[in-house]
Amino acid sequence: MLMKSLSQIFEAADCESVKTYIQSGNVVFNARIRSTGQFGDAIGKAIETEHGFRPAIQLITADALRTAIASNPYPQAASEPKSLHLCFLGEPPLKAQIRDAEDLLSDSESIAVIGSWLYLHAPDGVARSKFANGIDRVFRRNTTARNWRTVTKLADLAATIE
Repeated sequence: MLMKSLSQIFEAADCESVKTYIQSGNVVFNARIRSTGQFGDAIGKAIETEHGFRPAIQLITADALRTAIASNPYPQAASEPKSLHLCFLGEPPLKAQIRDAEDLLSDSESIAVIGSWLYLHAPDGVARSKFANGIDRVFRRNTTARNWRTVTKLADLAATIE
């Protein structure tokens, strides 16, 4: 789906200052939302109507994103932003799920969970990571992750429209 089309869907939902970032569904916007669940459902339905598929929608406030950035347990990895990923779990995982996730890590990878955020430090990259490929199965939900460069860029974009 083209990001222009995605922007139009958000604008039709009364969002303002809509900006997209790279071709992966990242949207930054202002809106008065009473229920994030209902809003996410409405956006998902609009995408399905327009494009024939319904993606999982995760809404994250600018404040929450800034908190996640400030909570980064791998500050040394920020200088290599492709090695650090923030996974948006939607809700805090169970301890057993974290243990199962740790079993998927290669020797060079490590994770830290803070609330519903999971930080993956993968200095050798995630292309062949068993962890990255198994995260949805382990946590039994649709997750999404962004590399650190994208995370900080989204926070910067959000700051320009607040």
